[in-house]
Amino acid sequence: MASTLLYLVRHAEQAHSPAGDEPDGGISALGEQQAHQLGRRLANVPFDVVRHSPLRRAAQTAQILASYLPGIPVNCSELLRDRTPVPSASQAGMVPLQYRPFLDNIPAAERDTGAAHLTAAVEQLAIVDAGDRHELLVTHNFVIGWFVRHALDAPAWRWMGLNQFNCALTIIEIQPHLPPMLITFNDIGHLPLDLRGHAPIALRS
Repeated sequence: MASTLLYLVRHAEQAHSPAGDEPDGGISALGEQQAHQLGRRLANVPFDVVRHSPLRRAAQTAQILASYLPGIPVNCSELLRDRTPVPSASQAGMVPLQYRPFLDNIPAAERDTGAAHLTAAVEQLAIVDAGDRHELLVTHNFVIGWFVRHALDAPAWRWMGLNQFNCALTIIEIQPHLPPMLITFNDIGHLPLDLRGHAPIALRS
């Protein structure tokens, strides 16, 4: 029976400017080391494709990972763009009170109301093809949270609190006629302690 394995990776640590965060900044020197560590771990996985978000930090991470995967196509995907899945009006009442102030402050440009875009990402990527597939998806914290929420069939708001380290690895298996299976979540076994960066203890994109 054919199956699809989605290897979801949060981009490497973003470089921070003294003048403030750039909305589309690249990765830091630490981030480069994180990506190389992950690349070495994934070097023997028979990937069919590497897909990445259009943002620089994801694209740069993907290029480093691809250097360990010679011959594997690397594609930019709008489906993996950094988005915040804000509940629709009909879903808002289900969100715990503690999370509502956070959602109210999401900038308009980042809001994915009703998770319309991220639902489309799941529908187009979490599928089974004619044969076994391994796809490497380099994306963002909340996007991965949405895929995990989908795999667990959790409520629409439950992506919140599912936070990953930079260059952590989450694997979801998709099989026909079966619910998605979460194989691993936020796996950082390939990152030494000094390369793990800040722990994801707060909501971060």
